[in-house]
Amino acid sequence: MKKYTILLFLAVVLSPSLKAQSIYNQSSIKELMDRTNEYQLKNPWKAFDDNWIRGTYYTGVMASYLATGDDTYLAQSNQLCEDLNWTLPTLPPDHEASGVNLLTIGQTMLQSYMVEPEKSKIRGIVQHLENPGIKNPVANPDEWYFEGGRRYVDGLFTGPPALAMLYSVTGDEKYLQWMESCFWDVYGKLYDTDEHLFYRDKRFFPENIDARKNDPKWKGNEQVTANGKKVIWSRGNGWAIAGIARILEYLPMEHASYNRYELLLKDMAYALKDKQTQEGFWYPNLADPEYAPFKETSGTSFFIYGLAYGINNGILDKDEFVPVVKKAWKSVTDEVSKEGKVQWGQLVGDRPVNLSKDDSHEYVTGTFLLAASEMYKMNLNDN
Repeated sequence: MKKYTILLFLAVVLSPSLKAQSIYNQSSIKELMDRTNEYQLKNPWKAFDDNWIRGTYYTGVMASYLATGDDTYLAQSNQLCEDLNWTLPTLPPDHEASGVNLLTIGQTMLQSYMVEPEKSKIRGIVQHLENPGIKNPVANPDEWYFEGGRRYVDGLFTGPPALAMLYSVTGDEKYLQWMESCFWDVYGKLYDTDEHLFYRDKRFFPENIDARKNDPKWKGNEQVTANGKKVIWSRGNGWAIAGIARILEYLPMEHASYNRYELLLKDMAYALKDKQTQEGFWYPNLADPEYAPFKETSGTSFFIYGLAYGINNGILDKDEFVPVVKKAWKSVTDEVSKEGKVQWGQLVGDRPVNLSKDDSHEYVTGTFLLAASEMYKMNLNDN
């Protein structure tokens, strides 16, 4: 009787239905996906949007479908694209506020095409790129991937992956040429080879750091913080590493630059590993956590996505990086409200700033869903 009692006790304690559900198991991750997506659908930031904000949200929706196979996500993505007539935003006459962000929603259209090929799904993005205003993009960077006359790191997520996808479905080499010209030009101008991280744009290049470290009256500016450190935006680097992961997903392994993208992902991964806080988050300024000492979910979710992609695809060492993503995933999931709002997400901007628990946006949900999609594929447990 004593032996039977012990066995019954163990069965009850270890029963999956009674045991506290692990946040790393697929069932828990799927519940979080459903809850955050449902919340965002019920709480749109505005009725109509065809640019990068909703476009980024829907990269997460489609990633959720591709990870789980749940047709609800595919139907939601297709409905948005149908509402947009499978077309991209119109190119502004002066191009000043456009940039490569206009391609963001095209990623969802292209991935939908890969699932259910219909030429009407990609006709809009092809026509957009054939616009006379951006003809021959390699020779006219300012006409299609600059924003306000500047290269900006966000564009590494919004544009180059769409071009990699477009090559994947058309086989037209020019799209890879355009992708390469955009990505490596931005990399060459904004990547800090000492930090192995990106500046948001040229306004943040550090100047006279050594002199300002010793100036007691120095209060900081765009280039150097009050502590005399660099300004390296967390979400900016999130855009970059997530963009690299999405390029690698569709770029042929035999392509001349494939290993270069892999190496860049690795270099960024090690830099990020060193800058992760004890609680699992990355703060808004990677070079100076005291600059804006707040947890932040959009950058952190992007990092989870990029690092988990690297682990899942054999690019990053599991023993070294699984603990990093587990800690980060725990920190982010703790900030999902019972209603499904992803809290502590920095609002629209171009630099590290202070934020609050209530801050969130559609793209914040998108970054979370991207992270969740790779965590779902990883299917870790509490051990």
